[in-house]
Amino acid sequence: MHRIFTTSFASVYPLYVAKAERKGRTKGEVDQLILWLTGFDEGDLERHLADGTTFEQFFAEAPLNPNASLITGVVCGVKVQEVEDPLMQKIRYLDKIIDELAKGKAMEKIQRTP
Repeated sequence: MHRIFTTSFASVYPLYVAKAERKGRTKGEVDQLILWLTGFDEGDLERHLADGTTFEQFFAEAPLNPNASLITGVVCGVKVQEVEDPLMQKIRYLDKIIDELAKGKAMEKIQRTP
């Protein structure tokens, strides 16, 4: 089991926000992308952050967006569409869309539609 699986989502969330804010994006945009990917509402997200939910628990409860499989590209030298472990792939999807936000990509393009 990879260490990130047992890491609390709340411990990584501020890093996602900081990465986006350094590039002129907002916490609201980060939240919008997380909600789009996971299918959670704001209350669900706040609960997971408050409860210290692990990434494994976080994604186990997430009714992942059906368009998530349209997320492609490279994160940390690995193509997200080729990640074999389903949980790791979901984490990489999240990493990828936060990277795209920080790089200035338009929200409409990050939130894939077929």
